[in-house]
Amino acid sequence: MESAIQPSCFDCALRPDRLFCDLPADALEAFDSIKSLIPYPRATVLFREGSMARGIFVLCEGRVKLSVCSESGKHLTLRIAGPGEVLGLSASLSGGPYEVTAETVDNARVAVVKRKDLLQFLREHREACLQVVSLLSQDLHTAYDRVRSIGLGRSRRSRTSRVH
Repeated sequence: MESAIQPSCFDCALRPDRLFCDLPADALEAFDSIKSLIPYPRATVLFREGSMARGIFVLCEGRVKLSVCSESGKHLTLRIAGPGEVLGLSASLSGGPYEVTAETVDNARVAVVKRKDLLQFLREHREACLQVVSLLSQDLHTAYDRVRSIGLGRSRRSRTSRVH
């Protein structure tokens, strides 16, 4: 897909409300220089679960469905990501495969940063590293909460069903 004209992150009215986008001026300028802002139509797969990470995707506009697939081929939607979210971050940092499939739900605008450029950017901008640590920590806590909710929900149901 062709890259669109590169509007600056400085011009984004929503930037202060978005964790990764709200960087100091020098870091944001450097981020602007390594990103490609790409429009994606609805139902476009940004990346697939199991494919090697090639970079991150910062959702500027639109929504993206994050899903996983079982060995039997069943798909499970984990959640819908919205503007400001960074997708593919942990896979890009680890150099491993994407953990989920990301598909646009609406027409979307996405800032794409290649893995190599991201790693260099993080080496040069400590404040961005702290933002990344914060994002990954939030992801981990969200995962813990989901597991806790599922686990406790099931154990409560199974205890209740045994009584009856």
